[in-house]
Amino acid sequence: MLRRAFFAVSCLLLVSAPAWALQQPSSPGQGGFVPLDSMPPREQLPAAPLLIGSYAFFLVLMMFYLWTIWSRVNKVEKEMHDLERRQGAVKR
Repeated sequence: MLRRAFFAVSCLLLVSAPAWALQQPSSPGQGGFVPLDSMPPREQLPAAPLLIGSYAFFLVLMMFYLWTIWSRVNKVEKEMHDLERRQGAVKR
């Protein structure tokens, strides 16, 4: 009987622990809604230049990758044509 009660209490504590961990601590400074106009201004970076820069960097990186693939395929095709030409000369 005591073993079952201990098991039930420990299961209850394990299940309810995440709920207690997610609760926000109450602080006296956060009493209610404060309009944004009354807050002091702070430094902010605009997101657009960073976003455009990251997309541009990714685009340049992808173009470079495609160019390297294209050059490797052209090199393999050239080697295949050379081998065909050599085999044609040997067969005659």
